[in-house]
Amino acid sequence: MPRVPAPSRRLPRGVTWGLLLAWALHDAEELVTMPGWADRARPRLERTLPRVPARVWDRTAVSRPHATVAIGLVGSCIAAASARGARTDGADPLFQATLAGFGWHAVPHVASAVLTRGYTPGGLTAPTVVAPFVLWARSRLRAAGVPAARTPPAVALLGPLLVPGAHLAASGLLRLTGRRAGPGRRPAPVAGRSTRHP
Repeated sequence: MPRVPAPSRRLPRGVTWGLLLAWALHDAEELVTMPGWADRARPRLERTLPRVPARVWDRTAVSRPHATVAIGLVGSCIAAASARGARTDGADPLFQATLAGFGWHAVPHVASAVLTRGYTPGGLTAPTVVAPFVLWARSRLRAAGVPAARTPPAVALLGPLLVPGAHLAASGLLRLTGRRAGPGRRPAPVAGRSTRHP
């Protein structure tokens, strides 16, 4: 990716590193609420969306190890984008694309809560942290005279692929380590203990 010259006016660090902080607050909520949420919310989900096949709800279950690894992988990408933004005073294409993607990321969070008529993981901080931060950051970019970067197609594809890719990678890593691999998977039975229920 070509080097981007920094604008003459210095951008507040809260815009660039603030992206990482806002993401951390948002994903801390997801890390706390995601594991076990699908099982707790399933009666409401099946009642609200009766036409959705049961296998879809089965695959929404996420273990804590899976959530931790996936969130950590995404976090490393957000940190890299924030660092590039800080070095270029917000002019870097990867930073600007990540900021925009983070903002649009709030839409499905709010939509899923409306669609399922209740709380979904990340639904609290999406409208209260994610959207306000991105609107503020973009206004600061404009005020500092930072030009809108031309986003290469490869960078534009990172957003839609990042989260699914992180979940796939988390599943693979946890399989390699013998941990619970993620959606819809149950812990391995303990030796000498029956897994059947009466």
